[in-house]
Amino acid sequence: MARVRLRTAQETQDRTATAQPARKRRAPPGTAPGTLIPDPHAPPPTIRVIAYNANDILEVECDDPEALPEILAAWPVVWVDVVGLGNVGTIRRLGELLDLHHLSLEDVVNVHQRPKVEDYEDHLFIVMRMVDAEIATEQLSMFLGSGFVLTFQERPGDSFEPVRERLRRGRAIRERGADYLAYALTDAVVDAYFPVLEAYGESLEILREKILHDPTPPSIAEVDDTKRELLTLRRAAWPQRDMVGALMREEADGFFQDKTRPYLRDTYDHCMQIVELTESFRDLASSLSELYATLAAARSNEVMRVLTMVATIFIPLSFIAGVYGMNFDPEVSPYNMPELRWALGYPFVLFLMASVAFGLLGYFYRKGWLRRFDRPPRSKRD
Repeated sequence: MARVRLRTAQETQDRTATAQPARKRRAPPGTAPGTLIPDPHAPPPTIRVIAYNANDILEVECDDPEALPEILAAWPVVWVDVVGLGNVGTIRRLGELLDLHHLSLEDVVNVHQRPKVEDYEDHLFIVMRMVDAEIATEQLSMFLGSGFVLTFQERPGDSFEPVRERLRRGRAIRERGADYLAYALTDAVVDAYFPVLEAYGESLEILREKILHDPTPPSIAEVDDTKRELLTLRRAAWPQRDMVGALMREEADGFFQDKTRPYLRDTYDHCMQIVELTESFRDLASSLSELYATLAAARSNEVMRVLTMVATIFIPLSFIAGVYGMNFDPEVSPYNMPELRWALGYPFVLFLMASVAFGLLGYFYRKGWLRRFDRPPRSKRD
């Protein structure tokens, strides 16, 4: 399986928007609170409405926000899903129709928010980080009010299709109020992290095998990228856990019924699992970096050992060649290299050199210095 790539929705659009200016992430310093500054590259908003009661469901595309008051008056629970933040006029009008606080609308447009919960008395504002099958994160803004749930997404593609299918097919979810719908959407966002983390687990296992068998610089570069991406995932998972915890406590009193809170506790448990898995994978990625450094050092030591043995073998051979390369004249004295007059002098020197070389090799072998490091067999637990 290929290594997963985690990136933000902004990075995804930046890659496709070539020759375009950098996207503005924050309002200029000194901007008045509540000012809506659109992203010039954000897609135009599309509004999808799902209204339901215990016996029936209405699902329509709504081009005009002015049609919402009639739908809100006719149905007990209405889910308004807005995809795209490119038109602040539409966002502002939705805020006026549903009486949303202008500061929360500013947070909807400025998509750098961390997961949080804010109580505005007549509605609850929830911010989450959503991850999809393309391993891209985006901000999801949710408003929970009396009989309605309003969600804002940066771009098409979400993890809400299972919730839509439950609304279409089953009465159990339609018999509950807007608070249960908000829980279901929150739970869908949280559960979407598990496939991503499973992909990271498989990717890290593949990287581990690659590093054990072939510790090359590209492998450690992939590990470094994975660590950075897991850090991005951790920055979303930790505050999201705190956000779900806030929904369970007094911050959400009056918005979530007592019979819905046990489901929020289940979502909180999922958040804890996500945080623990993220931390475990970050530790595993760090251990892979250490493993690479250890194997690289072991390989360097092995190379140095081979070079040292080669040098050790050639040192006495160089000494012998140096001795017989001296210019002593045997005619002057019988003690000046009498071997030069032997008929077998040259074969004798070659035999002496070979004996020294093979003798050193035998010594190195008995010491175990010529044996390569073999990886031990994998245990049954592996």
